[in-house]
Amino acid sequence: MAVPVSQMYTVSKYVLAQKLRGVKRYPLVLMLEPLFRCNLACAGCGKIQYPDHVLDKRLTPAQCWAAADECAAPIISIPGGEPLIHPEMAEIVRGLVARQKYVYLCTNAILMERKLDEYPASKFLTFSVHMDGLRDEHDLAVCRDGVYDVAVKAIKAALKRGHRVTTNTTLFDDANPERVRKFFDEMMGLGVEGMMISPGYSYQKAPDQQHFLKRSRTTELFSKILSNRKRGWQFNQSPLFLEFLMGKREYQCTPWGNPTYNVFGWQRPCYLLQEGYASSFQELMEKTEWDSYGTGRNEKCADCMVHCGYEASAVEDTFGSLSGFAKTVKITLLPSAR
Repeated sequence: MAVPVSQMYTVSKYVLAQKLRGVKRYPLVLMLEPLFRCNLACAGCGKIQYPDHVLDKRLTPAQCWAAADECAAPIISIPGGEPLIHPEMAEIVRGLVARQKYVYLCTNAILMERKLDEYPASKFLTFSVHMDGLRDEHDLAVCRDGVYDVAVKAIKAALKRGHRVTTNTTLFDDANPERVRKFFDEMMGLGVEGMMISPGYSYQKAPDQQHFLKRSRTTELFSKILSNRKRGWQFNQSPLFLEFLMGKREYQCTPWGNPTYNVFGWQRPCYLLQEGYASSFQELMEKTEWDSYGTGRNEKCADCMVHCGYEASAVEDTFGSLSGFAKTVKITLLPSAR
């Protein structure tokens, strides 16, 4: 099983409580960005292109905790930039763990091994290591040689200390399905808890604009990668979302499921698009024109199939109907049903 039973129970209880209360839109994962600064310059990233005065900004621990309290999502993902650069990141994480939030601390792992002493192992904390493929593919994606080996060493060190560790992988249109499948074998061989995968984000600020996936290419690529998947592969994602990536299911985007809070405030409407900012979570939810976004509604969303828009849609499907729940259980328990 890719996630602990306690986390599955917490999320299930939270989602069912929202549905029983008749809440139409609710957050599932808070995307908390305490900084944009990074120690890499990946060609597909749109965060590090900000000017220095923005890259020098940091959210304080108090701001991060207030956002978590305001949003109330059970899971918090901390991307960046590179979060481990933040001098108060360990304090931020301790405060979130004390609130019994399930924290996924996203990192390229360059600083991870030397920082491990600052983070006690906990069921509420997972190091989510950015890995974009086997050594050659990963080092090419992050535009620096040797990063893959550094990350593998850090993963082993974290697992040895009892930490939860997952990987997160972004795939672009030049991905080789067989190499990706070998990469899955390598990651599971390391002993990581699970893997997260998503098609490349279409950041407008990213230097490389040539390799973002179109929708048809996304389903073609993920069908080749995920068909006849091995029993030992564990994904830290909804199985229905994986079917969506393969073109087996159709969903509309639910951007409110993964709201983003960063140095500018609450980002409208999602992690990828910048259509302004709200000063509070309530303002974000109540004054964002949600129906103006998603496939068929906005040209900027036409090819998007990324997790920040559609993972929550898949979770909603699981708990929104008996057929969705039954399909999720069947895929989870019976590999042949995939």
